[in-house]
Amino acid sequence: MRAIWKGALTFGLVNVPVKVYSATEDHDVSLHQVHNKDGGRIRYQRVCEIDGEVVPYSDIDKAYDDGDRTVVLTKEDLDSLPSERSREIDVVEFVPSEQVDLLTLDRAYYLEPDSASPKAYVLLRRTLEQTDRTAIVRFSLRQKTRLAALRVRGDVLVLQTLLWADEVREAAFPSLDESVRISAKELELSASLVESFSSDFTPSDFTDEYQEELRTLIEAKLEKGDALDTAETFGEKDEEDSGGEVIDLMAALRASVERSRAARGADASDKKTTDAAASGSAKASGSAADKKKAPATKTAASSKASAAKTAPARKAPAKKTAKAS
Repeated sequence: MRAIWKGALTFGLVNVPVKVYSATEDHDVSLHQVHNKDGGRIRYQRVCEIDGEVVPYSDIDKAYDDGDRTVVLTKEDLDSLPSERSREIDVVEFVPSEQVDLLTLDRAYYLEPDSASPKAYVLLRRTLEQTDRTAIVRFSLRQKTRLAALRVRGDVLVLQTLLWADEVREAAFPSLDESVRISAKELELSASLVESFSSDFTPSDFTDEYQEELRTLIEAKLEKGDALDTAETFGEKDEEDSGGEVIDLMAALRASVERSRAARGADASDKKTTDAAASGSAKASGSAADKKKAPATKTAASSKASAAKTAPARKAPAKKTAKAS
């Protein structure tokens, strides 16, 4: 695993250096959309609804809409806000573990001790275990202030972000206010049914059957040869329509190399033309006007056989110059 954050867990005068790792990952098979006619990749573009133009990501700002008015927030506006760059996980309080509502638990992270001696780390872990307490902490991650619960899982301290109070909806259902009578017999039978299904929870006993079947289906189609060459699913991309995003890195690198070679070839060609013009204008006066006539002078010098043909000789270089440009 790769650490996504480094800092220190602090409470009182105790400072515990830690590394933060994401504790979960998505196991779903990654799918993208294609045209059912030819298998071509479907591209999404950022189109302005006013002028219909495709907007590069670099030209996009954020905005808030209250329904009637829109407030545009520029990059400068957002940069002016106080950024959260603290590298400390501050313990706000220690609360009984049962008081932490499971509904508020969000993303989970592992904390690894990041010091020569893990003594402070182990001390905090054992203290939480013995007191059956959960630490409520505040910290900053990706420029956002977050509230989290610090608890113990085996031998590891786990940091689990919490939803803010205003992010949890109220379960206001009128049907729950109706008076319902449950007899003792019904409750007894229900408890008996629960008992018949009672067991210890072992997460590894359960698998995502849909994802497993999806992988099996994909492998079967690959073995059958029912697949396209991935390179053929990408069409030619217009740079202006890409929205500033490079979708195929290898294609972009190849294009860059080809452009560089073409540029070097053009420079070499220009250099040859310049050298030829310079050698032909060696006798010129050096003024800007004389330099422009240098090719004509060269041609005229090469056709001294007839003075009557001097004028045509001067026009001939003009044609050559036009072709060269």
